[in-house]
Amino acid sequence: MSLIAAGTGTAPADPESIANNGFWPNIEPSDCRDTERLDGTVTAARLAWALQVAMADINRQLADWQQARQEEGAATLDDVDAPTWAVAGHYALLYRRAVYATAHASLLERYREISATEAGDERGEAKDLAADDVRRDARWAVAEIVGRHHTTVELI
Repeated sequence: MSLIAAGTGTAPADPESIANNGFWPNIEPSDCRDTERLDGTVTAARLAWALQVAMADINRQLADWQQARQEEGAATLDDVDAPTWAVAGHYALLYRRAVYATAHASLLERYREISATEAGDERGEAKDLAADDVRRDARWAVAEIVGRHHTTVELI
């Protein structure tokens, strides 16, 4: 007896939008799915859950930055002046990168290879490494928003 499976299935219909806190932009699950190349193995419910958790995490990390901008008079992210060198939508782009990458890393960790073979274990380790890389992208995006360097080095 054997099983032949082809492809990963079609992507499920995603919710239209996930509302944010009013300052940061709403998140579009279908945009995340396209940007992060998430296939049909990630259900719409799981993607929405991962994005909501990621939004909560990134919003917490950026709470002080958001409060400082609001104290300067910005009601939403669109009201924040971007640096002169930045592209249009600079902060929104970085915010989405942080949220999408955080959600993607979470999904990679949960969709680890379940095979008990050595090859399956190696694929699982590769997914862990990929999750670390994607999580780094999120940290860098947050660092860029708050104006912090990507790397901190201290002499001990």
